Amino acid sequence: MSNIPSGPDPAVMDAIERGNVVVFFDLAMGPNADQAVPLGRIKLELFVKDCPRTCENFRQLCTGEYRQNEQPVGYKDTAFHRIIAGFMIQGGDIVNGDGSGQMCIYGTTTFADENFLHKHDQPGRLSMANAGQPNQNGCQFFVTTAKAEWLDGKHVVFGQVLDADSMTTLRKVEAAPVDSSKPKIPIRIVECGEL
Repeated sequence: MSNIPSGPDPAVMDAIERGNVVVFFDLAMGPNADQAVPLGRIKLELFVKDCPRTCENFRQLCTGEYRQNEQPVGYKDTAFHRIIAGFMIQGGDIVNGDGSGQMCIYGTTTFADENFLHKHDQPGRLSMANAGQPNQNGCQFFVTTAKAEWLDGKHVVFGQVLDADSMTTLRKVEAAPVDSSKPKIPIRIVECGEL
């Protein structure tokens, strides 16, 4: 008997029934594609009713729908550049790959904070990275690995890790060896999209 589900994923279907969108990251660790070890999939539920602009920016960067010069632009083949165990993992710098780059789908480098309805009140919260400045949302994001209430009102929470398997993958990334929060071995998004 196979462990492969025979129908739609119930967690994904529940999120869609709530009016939300689910995207995914397939992650691998290794110096290059030939030596990469799969880490698993993180499914992320996006709170589209509460944060439509923020979610649409993230969703299009997950699917590759956003294009520049007729080429898809997005998270595929980007790395998590910052990992702090007991706090968060950060990625999404599709410009420079090191946490210094910003861009968004709206024709500007950044866009305004949409709202602060959701809180950093548990592990698995998906939030916009903004270099500590208001209204500086772009492509970078982080996922909490613990509560982080001090970020409430400063960073827009727009989604959450969907299920237990995704949390297991998040914990694998969190446990990666780092040097001053930079992963010693690259952790890349090898595939991403919408479910």
